[in-house]
Amino acid sequence: MVRGRNLRISGVDYSLSCPCVATYNGTIEDFSFNNSEFHYLTKTKKYDDRLYPNILGYSHQEWLTDEDRYDNISSWAFEIIQENDTEIVFIEGYSMGSKGRVFNIAENTAILKYKLYLEGIKIVSIAPTAIKKFATAKGNSNKEAMHESFQTETGINLKEEFQPNREAVASPLSDIVDAYYILKYGVIDGCQNQKR
Repeated sequence: MVRGRNLRISGVDYSLSCPCVATYNGTIEDFSFNNSEFHYLTKTKKYDDRLYPNILGYSHQEWLTDEDRYDNISSWAFEIIQENDTEIVFIEGYSMGSKGRVFNIAENTAILKYKLYLEGIKIVSIAPTAIKKFATAKGNSNKEAMHESFQTETGINLKEEFQPNREAVASPLSDIVDAYYILKYGVIDGCQNQKR
């Protein structure tokens, strides 16, 4: 992709509990947090709202089965990606150290990837360590370090906006920050390496 060309990309921090889809429509040169959009799902009512001019939270739909849940989450994400007329989706890959419901996470992600595939939208998976290194220069950074890099870079303290009384950085804040860096990685690094 050439500098100056209008990009239509999405960066996705995908999960069962608090997925976040970041979208950008513009040139590499014009990219910033403020001219990107962020959408996330949450189970916490106080976060189901527009919490910042370009950040919007939605409540999870009720589900009866795991498959119903995966379909709900993927349909929500797919609709946002489609509304942005996205050409390429950059999505965080699986963590090698994942524990717990790893098969559920994989099944959930596969449903979204399949919907994107059927629509002809290019999918690029990025290792979690690559995103962390891109954001902080360390591939094993924690959520606090990611937020600190975000705050230093943008001058915006989302923790103060979202979670002023919490000690640690938690969802949805951590998911928004991750989605931002996945999107930025796609804009700055990933798109330039994609062949058309």
